[in-house]
Amino acid sequence: MSQDDSQAVTVKLLDKEFSFNCPQDAEHELRASADFLNEKMLEIRKSGRVLGLERIAVMAALNLAHELIQNKNNQTESVEEKLRYLGNKIDLAINEIDQSS
Repeated sequence: MSQDDSQAVTVKLLDKEFSFNCPQDAEHELRASADFLNEKMLEIRKSGRVLGLERIAVMAALNLAHELIQNKNNQTESVEEKLRYLGNKIDLAINEIDQSS
């Protein structure tokens, strides 16, 4: 990626500004991600159990990673369940064809 393809974008996390280079067409996603992260960090700060920007950021990252892994596992289970259901339907259809032959 050349310098022309990226731009500096400033976002706020817990009232502190951070600048990032990102592709020009990704600014909206970067800002949306920063807003989401900021909300999670604010929740952690309001709980009063974690102090310091760095610790709050790490805790938010760990919570988000945990949620991501749970969602991935749930999707895998859902796909496996649907595959079993379809497999059973195929078996029933094959049995019906065999019995009618």
